[in-house]
Amino acid sequence: MAAKKRVLMVAPTPYFSDRGCHVQIYEVARSQQLNGNDVAIVTYHLGNNIGDIPTYRIPPIPWYRKRSAGPSWQKLYLDVLLMARTLQVARRYRPHIIHAHMHEGAGVALPIARALRVPLVLDLQGSFAGEMVNHRFIKEGGALYRFAGLVERQIIDRVDAMLMWTYIGDTLQQMFDFDPAKVFPVDYGVDLQRFRPYPKHELDDLYAGLGVPRDRRLVVYLGLLSAYQGVDLLLDAVPRVLAACPDAHFLVMGYPNEGRYRERARALGIADRVTIPGRIDYTQAARYLSLGDVAVSAKLTPMEGNGKLLNYLACGLPTVAFDLPGNLATLEDVGTYAPLGDGEALADRIADLLRDAPRRAELSRRSRARAEQRYSWMTIGARIDAMYEVLLAGNSLDATLHQPVPAPKGSLTIGGK
Repeated sequence: MAAKKRVLMVAPTPYFSDRGCHVQIYEVARSQQLNGNDVAIVTYHLGNNIGDIPTYRIPPIPWYRKRSAGPSWQKLYLDVLLMARTLQVARRYRPHIIHAHMHEGAGVALPIARALRVPLVLDLQGSFAGEMVNHRFIKEGGALYRFAGLVERQIIDRVDAMLMWTYIGDTLQQMFDFDPAKVFPVDYGVDLQRFRPYPKHELDDLYAGLGVPRDRRLVVYLGLLSAYQGVDLLLDAVPRVLAACPDAHFLVMGYPNEGRYRERARALGIADRVTIPGRIDYTQAARYLSLGDVAVSAKLTPMEGNGKLLNYLACGLPTVAFDLPGNLATLEDVGTYAPLGDGEALADRIADLLRDAPRRAELSRRSRARAEQRYSWMTIGARIDAMYEVLLAGNSLDATLHQPVPAPKGSLTIGGK
């Protein structure tokens, strides 16, 4: 049995704020707790405490209130405060491993890991420069883009290991030509106890609260409301779906920009068939998703994971997405695909599923089965712990990829909100 470890996670974000990146941070941390390790998280001053994971925050900054995803120049001084807080916590906590989320987290943690002489793991969710382009913070190819790319390369060169979604590895390898011996590919998981199908007769409170008639067939989306997530394109596709399926209704959940997208729905003349409730509490997300007959992701970038697909699978939702490599790898033959960026094809695939109840039932059953077979945190948490073991022993990660995964230490039930 592997020795118990103290894992210090660095999260340069207002954790926890009911969005995909934070769900991933929480579930990775919780998987290690339930695998027998001690875990603590250092993060920004904003956010909610969740579960029983010790969480340490920087001092309050009254004027900084941004909890939505995306870059901000103010994060420069927040990260200085985060570095100081991480050092303070690390001196007392004495971690065996520092597990940094995103490039920023690794940049903050790097001098501390070196001072303490402990391995530093970068939990890589995508490209630092690419994220800033996606959020229209900088322009691709400009001076700031080139500088951000240089920062990325410097961080990647200096960390001891990178935990990476399997299906973004090839894309990032082409961009940065990093040492593949540093990479530990992993399929991230989903909380199969929390995310599960709920019978629609148990959801009367949600139908009433949202004002959605029960006789409509619902298409659900839950994620960031932004252009690079394809939300503009999704709304543009709604009239075509309604022409084929007059009883369809779209439930577009998440934040930010709720007001802008409600106005867009009004401008398109579809406001009575599109409900945009805003932020959804993570603890209630599975119930809201279970309202759906079909789920959709119109995400347009190949440089990030697409964690919402895991939640869709666990809730047994037939899913329509673009044919990005990551979507294909996650959903395989239980997914329904449209060519990337083709809004008309996306609408047609949604309509086809809405009109085919037997196919929806079959895909629902197989989607849940795929989540259970492949995306359980029971197995994935043990793989991450095995990576820690290899790093602490001073070995190459190549050895980990060819070793049998140790049996997980106990049952993995993620809860304790």
